[in-house]
Amino acid sequence: MRVEDDASRPLAERVAGATALVCLLTDPVTGAVIEAAGPGLRVIANVAVGYDNVDLAAARARGIVVTNTPGVLTEAVAEFTWALILGITRRIGEGERLVRRGAWTGWALDQLPGMQLAGKQLGIVGAGRIGRRVAARSGAFGMSVVFAGRRAGGTIDDHPVVSIDALLVSSDVVSLHVPLRPETRHLINRRTLARMKRSAYLINTARGAVVDEEALVWALGEGLIAGAALDVYEREPDVPEALRTRENVLLAPHLGSATRETRTAMAELAAHNVADVLAGRPARTPVDA
Repeated sequence: MRVEDDASRPLAERVAGATALVCLLTDPVTGAVIEAAGPGLRVIANVAVGYDNVDLAAARARGIVVTNTPGVLTEAVAEFTWALILGITRRIGEGERLVRRGAWTGWALDQLPGMQLAGKQLGIVGAGRIGRRVAARSGAFGMSVVFAGRRAGGTIDDHPVVSIDALLVSSDVVSLHVPLRPETRHLINRRTLARMKRSAYLINTARGAVVDEEALVWALGEGLIAGAALDVYEREPDVPEALRTRENVLLAPHLGSATRETRTAMAELAAHNVADVLAGRPARTPVDA
């Protein structure tokens, strides 16, 4: 179980004798933590879709089931992705700051013009549950959609699949929905950012390290893209000052799944996974699946 009696103690000291560990994405469940739990640990239930905070190899070596919470947060993250898309392309953050600091002097024809979404292309990198639900909402805004794929030429939900390079050079909004794996770490880097349109926006609700933040700061400084909207960061909760001080960057504190309904469903699914494994039943959402 997740022990909260003394959060100042290292996690490895708090899990001794546990048969189940319910953890958050902010809990580094390393091999040392797994070893410290002892031989009775049977299940690690991560309350998140991603599980890069868990040492899967160490868990598998001990025969420990690792679970996550996919599916239940799909709609919430897809909704929030569109909140970021609208927020950055229509410069809502800039406008809100203008009003709050008392600097708004009234309506003006040329005040904070943004980008209209109708008729533009949304490029989605990651065709899992969330990416596909983001695409499903595109029609409401009059946007066409392309997915990035290793094998270009097919379709996903009737949307074309193109190479990531083709997606980057042609899309007006690029939205990231891939898990963090060795091959996706810094997927967005100097080379890929330089491929994007200068009028394009980057959206990240996936994992922070999918984007090389130093490269993003460089691209924004050089005017290679129009802006970015981020919900996740490489070294959370640290956000580079160079991003925090830019007007054309919309920043959120990892709120993608933050609805009461979704967070409750995530916790309940984690609890069901624990109960099933301890009762000798298959886990509902093992990460191996």
